[in-house]
Order: sequence, then structure tokens, then C-alpha cells
Amino acid sequence: MPPPLAKQLRSAGEDEQAKTTAEILRKIRALEIKTRGLVETAFAGDYHSVFKGRGMNFEDVREYQPGDDIRAIDWNVTARMGNAFVKKFTEERELTVMLVVDVSASGNFGSVAQSKRELAAEVACLLAFSAIRNNDKVGLLLFTDRVELFIPPKKGRSHTLRLIREILFFQPQGRGTEPALALDYLNNIVTRRAVVFFISDFQAPDFSHALAVSSRRHDFVAIHIQDEREKVLPNVGIIRLEDAETGEQIEINTADRAVRHRFAQMAEQRAAELERTLRRNNIDSIALRTSEDYLPQLRSFFKQRERRLGMR
Repeated sequence: MPPPLAKQLRSAGEDEQAKTTAEILRKIRALEIKTRGLVETAFAGDYHSVFKGRGMNFEDVREYQPGDDIRAIDWNVTARMGNAFVKKFTEERELTVMLVVDVSASGNFGSVAQSKRELAAEVACLLAFSAIRNNDKVGLLLFTDRVELFIPPKKGRSHTLRLIREILFFQPQGRGTEPALALDYLNNIVTRRAVVFFISDFQAPDFSHALAVSSRRHDFVAIHIQDEREKVLPNVGIIRLEDAETGEQIEINTADRAVRHRFAQMAEQRAAELERTLRRNNIDSIALRTSEDYLPQLRSFFKQRERRLGMR
């Protein structure tokens, strides 16, 4: 005699939930293996050489030697010992790293195998593992047209895996994009200077004021996630485009060269305006595309930043 229908349905639901959980774990594990491998072989040194700690920690004293800075003399020890002693300091390496990730509906778009949100997740994962390997604390802020999730900075592999899970699978309530709200929240809750990686497609209303405030408080790096089809339209005749965040739809004729030119022109104008805003606020930026390997761009950015900081 077959089991009652309710029991059959419950059993089917449990099986489906188990499959979903297994799939989530599989994706997290695959991403962890890939990004940890990159950290171990190629990226961690770049990260370590660029981001400095908050200051210097007192370690010990030693006898004064010719050439030492007299401002480092410890006068109390000098008076007790009868000889000049100077303070020894070590650099405070520990940083607070905040990953601020846009999870609005426009991030679900991708004209190739990878969506913008998937690329954002992989880059965030790489940065998180680099930070953890460098003994830094990592936190996460997900936003749409509201602050969706905040996870305070902590250390450890299990914490990092939780961040990855949220970036990959978090289901936001909002669909739009309001970066100013996220940055205001960040500035209020993270009061000490942090390294902020702001990962977004920057398809948002003007938030230059909040950006300016954040860049003064934190070491701010903008990571611009792009898809080629948002810049160049293919010639495929009449198509319907839908705004993922508002649901608004329009029909356009991509066979019309003027339409394609205007589309590309508008994309260039948005990119130029973003670049001007970032430059005006002395914010470093990295442009990544869903159709390209992101690692060369990231490494190039870190190498350039290292050279620039070394020249100061």
C-alpha cells in the first residue's frame, strides 16, 4: 500500500531541498578551490605588497646607533640605563577589508556563460581569500535599492565561506540600485579606516557625494563589472529590451545603424562620466568584463598601484 499523499509530497520536498543544498555546497566548494588556487599561486603577493596596515606597533627597545632618528629615543629607558635607547616598531599589518557588492537585478544579466553577479562573486571570493591569507578581517555588505545584508568583519575560513555563500545565493528583496544608501550605511557602521572594494555595474543614479565621503574615510577601490552587450548592440533585427530593475520594455531595430551608434554613444558617455567622478575623488578603479579573464586585469591594477605608492 503506497504511503499517504502528504507523506509522498513531504518526501519529494525533502529530496529537492537536499539536492538544492548539495548543489549550493558544490558551487561554493568549486569556487573556493579555484580562487584559493589563484591566491596561492599568483595573487596573494600582489595583495600583500599593496595594502598597508593602519600604523606601527611598539615592539621593544634597543641601543641607539649612529643614524637613528633621535625622535625615536625612549628617554625613560635612556635615563635608567645611562645609554641612549630607541624604540623599535613593527608595521601593523592587520586590515579591515569590506566587500560592498551590488546584487540588484541588473547583475543577473550576462551575454556569455557568466553573469555579472557570478563574476562579482568570483572576484569577491578571490579578494576575501587574499585578505584572510594576509591575516586581515573581511566583512560584507550587499545592497540593491536598500541595504540587504551586513556581515561584520571577521577572520577565518568558515567566515569566508559564509561570505561566498551569501554573495552567490542571497535572494535580495529589492531590484533597483541605490549605492548612496549602502555607502552611508557603511560610513556609519565601519568607523575605522578600511579597505573597501565596491563591486558594481554602476548602473545607478548619481551618488557622487556619498562616494566622495567614503573615499576620504576609507581606502576605496571601485570594481566595475561590465558585459559587452551593454556597450555594443548586435545587428539582429527588431528586439525587445527589458530593464531588469524596473521591468520597462522597449522595442528597437538593431538593423538600423543609427540606433546601434546611439546605443554605443550613450554607453560611452556613461563610462566617461563614471571615470570623471572616480578620478575627481582620487578613487582607484578596475574594469572587468564577463567575457574576459579577470585575473590579468586585477594583477595589472595591483602592480600599477604598487609602483605608484612606491614613488610617493
